[in-house]
Amino acid sequence: MKKLLWIDDEIELLKPYCIFLKEKGYEVECCCSGNDALQILAANHYDIIFLDENMPGMSGLDTLEKITELSPDIPIVMITKNEEENLMEAAIGKRIADYLIKPVNPNQILMTLKKHLHGREIISNQTISSFREEFMKISSSISERLEPEKWFALYRRLTEWNMKLSENDTELFPLIHSLTDEANSFFARFIQNNYIGWMKDPFNRPTTSIDLFRRKIAPMLKENDKILMIVIDNFRYDQWNLIRELIKEDFEINEDRLYFSILPTSTQYARNSLFSGLTPLEIQKKHPEYWVEEGDEETKNQYEKELLELQLKRLRMDVRVFYSKFGNSTSCEQALTEMSKSQAQLSVAVTNFVDMLSHARTDDKVIRELAKNDAAYRTLTKDWFRHSGLVRMMTEMSAKGYKIIITTDHGTTEVSKALKVIGDKNTSVSLRYKVGKSLNFDRKDSKEIFEITKPSEIGLPMPNLSSTYIFATNRNFFAYPNNYNYYVSYYKNTFQHGGISMEEMIIPFVCLESRNKK
Repeated sequence: MKKLLWIDDEIELLKPYCIFLKEKGYEVECCCSGNDALQILAANHYDIIFLDENMPGMSGLDTLEKITELSPDIPIVMITKNEEENLMEAAIGKRIADYLIKPVNPNQILMTLKKHLHGREIISNQTISSFREEFMKISSSISERLEPEKWFALYRRLTEWNMKLSENDTELFPLIHSLTDEANSFFARFIQNNYIGWMKDPFNRPTTSIDLFRRKIAPMLKENDKILMIVIDNFRYDQWNLIRELIKEDFEINEDRLYFSILPTSTQYARNSLFSGLTPLEIQKKHPEYWVEEGDEETKNQYEKELLELQLKRLRMDVRVFYSKFGNSTSCEQALTEMSKSQAQLSVAVTNFVDMLSHARTDDKVIRELAKNDAAYRTLTKDWFRHSGLVRMMTEMSAKGYKIIITTDHGTTEVSKALKVIGDKNTSVSLRYKVGKSLNFDRKDSKEIFEITKPSEIGLPMPNLSSTYIFATNRNFFAYPNNYNYYVSYYKNTFQHGGISMEEMIIPFVCLESRNKK
């Protein structure tokens, strides 16, 4: 039974309210002054306090201050006849939970109690009820022949429910998890059935990494817009949803779309294609000096600015570019200083912290505990963004007239099932895809693997004449038979990328504009 303390110098007039609340199952205790309240609170615990603002002797605000010193965690609802703004600000500044204007009616009181004492329970119950209604709709739509836009819509719905159910810690969370797995199985088939065709027909495919700049960003530049393009490596749509909450008061979202990362969903391929507007094979053939092979020791993404400038040249656009890449707040601040001085029409900021977090989670037990599941991984990303310096960069650059774009090269997924694969010593080391000669795997796993025997069909280079690619789908990852058990236990339930899943391939593209500028 929830306990309520009601402090009011006219408490006798409130007896009908007290009787009403007792009938509703609350234990109610009353007192008529701040001094009495403090004595009672010293010896008793209450779940919520109703406090009259206008009392003789110790005022409501003074009583409020004393109560918060004594019991800072108890929600306090101020009840007042006074509607003056400065009084409300003073009360809110002292962190009241709510306030009501006299005269109040019993239903107002009851709704306030439900809001502050039963809010989580009510939200959880309503969420469960809504999800049960939605579950069959989502389940039936998964098996339909969905076009790209419908896949985007389905992924949004699944992401939103995943976040709602994980926040409310309900017994239905495993259900949304299995529903997402089912959707990823159908999504893998969708990609297998369509991806080769997309790569052969660039004019009739949905927007991919290769097309994004030409289709979405170049038109804005042609309108003489100044653009700050922020590329967050390894960034997922659910992580964007949390970051949206941090910036929505300061930035208006003009566009919030999804698009497809190319395969492999890894930085070497997807981000180079994003900046160049070319397939990896085209980069290798047309600009071999800017392509680094899988087995080479060099950094795979050291020529992004050069590739971007080449794309602008192909598009016949005379645009001044500033490019920066950073992984911490200090280098972010340095990039902002240089960016502000450059006065470039297109400023590009690439940050790899989320990717570093993903890899650190694999290797570091502390990080793995902090980011033990999708919900915790999202929260860490949100906390990073809050303190990263990117918000300041966005604010300052938008004040200079820049429109803000936030996007990524690919996402990531949590893997759980190992598939055995055999390759030669030069086979790539990635867990979600492999490229090499003589790749062999158990044919019973073929439904969970997308095999490409002619890499040129999907715009990928061949390190050797007989090289093939294989991509893991769903939550699978590749493991070698040698030392198999150790390998599997080490990488199981880690976040990986390179393969085929909605989380890796369906990624955000967001356009923002400062509300303050308007």
